[in-house]
Amino acid sequence: MSGIKKLAGQTIWYGASTIAARFINYLLTPYLTGGVLLVSSYGEMSLVYAAIPLLNVLFTYGFETAYFRFAQRKEHEQNIYSTAALSLMCSTILFSILLWTFHESLAKFAGVPENPLLIKLSILVIAFDSLSTLPFARLRQEGRPVKFAVIRIAGILINIGLTVFFLSYCPKLIANDPGHWVGLFYSSTTNPVTYIVVANVVQSAFTLLLLLKEIGEIQLKFDAKLWKEMLVYSMPLVIAGLGGMINETFDRIMLSWWVPGTEVFKQEQVGIYSACYKLSILITLFIQAFRMGAEPFFFKQAQGDNPQRTYARVMKFFVMTVTMMFLVVALFLPLWRYFVGPKFWGGLVVVPILLLANIFLGVYYNLSIWYKLGNKTRAGAYLTLIGALVTLIINFVFIPRYGFMACAWATFFCYGTMMVLSFIWGQKEYRIPYATKKLVAYIIIVVVLFLIHLFISYLLPNMVIQTVLAVVLLALYVSFLLLVEKKEFQKLPIVGKYLR
Repeated sequence: MSGIKKLAGQTIWYGASTIAARFINYLLTPYLTGGVLLVSSYGEMSLVYAAIPLLNVLFTYGFETAYFRFAQRKEHEQNIYSTAALSLMCSTILFSILLWTFHESLAKFAGVPENPLLIKLSILVIAFDSLSTLPFARLRQEGRPVKFAVIRIAGILINIGLTVFFLSYCPKLIANDPGHWVGLFYSSTTNPVTYIVVANVVQSAFTLLLLLKEIGEIQLKFDAKLWKEMLVYSMPLVIAGLGGMINETFDRIMLSWWVPGTEVFKQEQVGIYSACYKLSILITLFIQAFRMGAEPFFFKQAQGDNPQRTYARVMKFFVMTVTMMFLVVALFLPLWRYFVGPKFWGGLVVVPILLLANIFLGVYYNLSIWYKLGNKTRAGAYLTLIGALVTLIINFVFIPRYGFMACAWATFFCYGTMMVLSFIWGQKEYRIPYATKKLVAYIIIVVVLFLIHLFISYLLPNMVIQTVLAVVLLALYVSFLLLVEKKEFQKLPIVGKYLR
């Protein structure tokens, strides 16, 4: 249980910073969708930010995970950080030059052919973020969550401040005084999405500056043998990462390719889907926070006694947490919808589907420990490629007819397939005593509760009744968990004293 407490502490620390940073950033969503941007402009922005994670996988090529894996060996303690960081520095420069050369082709690929400047700015974002990867990993490896949190949140605040400055403050200044000094770098005729990406460039550069101490710890020590071992370990992770980005963000680009209609209509559909996707915020943020603490924790835990038992218990608490989060969002969707502008409400139907898809993804991240510990990262690549194939086929076949609904169901079946295959394969390679039947039952129960709420809401379309019913159903599920898992919760210091 001490291992789980440690993971919970790390998840809270890294999670608090990640959730705070991302939540603050997500506050831009009601701002941008509330009238600052056209629906089509929001879609254009979403297309750019769908391409960035895909390219970021290539820039970092799995070296963050490889760093955590090889840092556990004492013989690598002196050289692992410098070797990995120097590798990323050199490759970042090379990749940036290459992408810059072909930025116009990339603009067409990303669905923004009329604004290639967005791609140039995105390349700067990717480059700065890539250079920050190892310093951030070092902070996590050395257990320095406070600095990690401060830097992450500070960067996001800079981003938000500049975005509001460019989109709200500058236009007013120019309107009142055409000769104002902000006219040196701001023009009302420039695409507003450009300024959003400029704010992101400044954020990434500022973040890198705050990591100068960690960057200064990089020595001119390059262990070629270690680098080759890390490369062999990480290359399958690149394939897995690319497949993962296809599953996670590439559906926006596919939507812009295959949905019928004008260019503006396509961007509007992307904008509606992207805005509603963010309503799965709670589960998405928790999974991201969990990964921050879990990856280094899982590798360290493997050196202890009976780590499989710890992994199984982590999975149980994880599923209980995300199923409660599912209900918090799905049952209260009539309230959550005000997070986006009314013009985007037509896409709310995808939210419960995406919530379940993200639960599957989170479970898959838990399951992935078997191939990461066993140096069988090719298995992860195969699983992710299968998921990517599912995504591509469903989107290609159904987007022309069903639009963004096809994207939501493609995400659902993609992550569901990856989860099931990883469980079956992993139990053969590295058996972990998961409480499988119980965990599946929890997921089914919350879906049934949601459907009950949906049916009653259809019969009684009253906001007060719907909200009260949502509170009752959520309370029933929490009480059910506390009853069924009473022994587990009694071991937790905060909850246990109330259950004894």
